[in-house]
This record gives sequence, C-alpha cells and structure tokens, in this order.
Amino acid sequence: MICDLESQGMVSKTHSRFNSPIWPVRKSEGEQRLTEDYRALNEVTLPLSAAVPDMLELQSKLESKAEKWYATIDIANPFFSIPLAEECRPQFAFTWRGVQYTLNRLPQVWKHSPTIRHGLIQAALEKGDALEHLQYINDIIVWGNTAGEVFDKGEKIIQILLKASFAIKKSKVKGPAREIQFLGMKWQDGWRQIPTDVMNVQPDCEPSLPGHPQEEHFPLGP
Repeated sequence: MICDLESQGMVSKTHSRFNSPIWPVRKSEGEQRLTEDYRALNEVTLPLSAAVPDMLELQSKLESKAEKWYATIDIANPFFSIPLAEECRPQFAFTWRGVQYTLNRLPQVWKHSPTIRHGLIQAALEKGDALEHLQYINDIIVWGNTAGEVFDKGEKIIQILLKASFAIKKSKVKGPAREIQFLGMKWQDGWRQIPTDVMNVQPDCEPSLPGHPQEEHFPLGP
C-alpha cells in the first residue's frame, strides 16, 4: 500500500522524532485506505489567526441574492493538490513495517488544513478575477438570472482552479439548475430548506460514521 503512495509522490522515506499511529482499512467497496491518527499532533499545534468563513453568514449572503439559477463546484481531493513545505514534513511522520515515512501533501485532518486550503483556493480565485461567488473551503457556488450566465461563471472558475493545479471532476460540478444543494441546504429562488433526506432521518437512529474525525484516509486503489 505504501509503495503506491510513494510512487504517487504522496509520501517519502524520512527520519523524524515525530511518529503518528497508522493502520490500513478496507472499505466496503473493496478499496484500501491508510488511516493516520493526528489527535496527539493536533493537541500541540499552535493556533492560526486566520479562519474559514462562518457558514451561517454565507447562507445569509446567499439568501440575499434570490437568483433563479445556481451551480456548485466541489474541488476533488484538494488536500492532495497542496504540497507541504519541506521543513513541515517531519511532523507528519509515521512508521510502516519498520520504515519511517512522512507526508508530502497537506493531510486532510490536521488542525489547520481546512484554513490553509480555504486560503489557497480563495487566493487563486482572487488572482484569476473570478466572477461573483461564495466559497466555503473547497465548496463554491455561483448564481444568476439565466442558465447561460451561471454556466459561464462556473466555467471561468473551473478554468482558474485548473490553472492553479486544483483537480475538478465532472461529477463534482452540479448545475446550472433552479434547485441545488450547498452548505447542507437545498436552495431555490434565494430560499433555503433542509433536504428531504435529512428531514426524514429518525432522531433515535444512530448515524454510521466513516471513522474518527481525527483520522486521515488515503485512497490506495483497488
């Protein structure tokens, strides 16, 4: 498994005083993932002054637009698009079969990863003069009065992100549509409502979680 990640440039051999626990996990669809636990590292990581936007504030802004058409873009595996600085890599080290490795890309559940990711995507969009949009980390929404207007806005943002080396999958682009989901809400004509599939969840049902919130998952292929 590690050989696959090493050949992709995601990890490399190292010698470090840091060492986080890892274990392989086979998902239900047969795909194997390497899971890394960053709880101890997160506890000693100093805070950052920057922060991601407030979700409720973004929802209020989107409500004020009251447009008829929407499109959303969800950047695929954005963490793997962001290289770690050489001097930062040792703290993400782990040991596999007696050999120590470290990550070369931004880990998904490290304490500051969402903030860094949001800032880099935001900087790329600003540099590319992206048209009016809202962004929450790697989720982006555009709006307009016509489907054509929304398509053009979305296409320009996609090209800006591709130029900045972020990956975009067609399956992660939704719309243009009169009704769309964004930030956990369904949007139509500037109004938001909780999606039906969420409202129908029984309160006494225990949801099935994919793993501990501080675990790192790396896709390793079939």
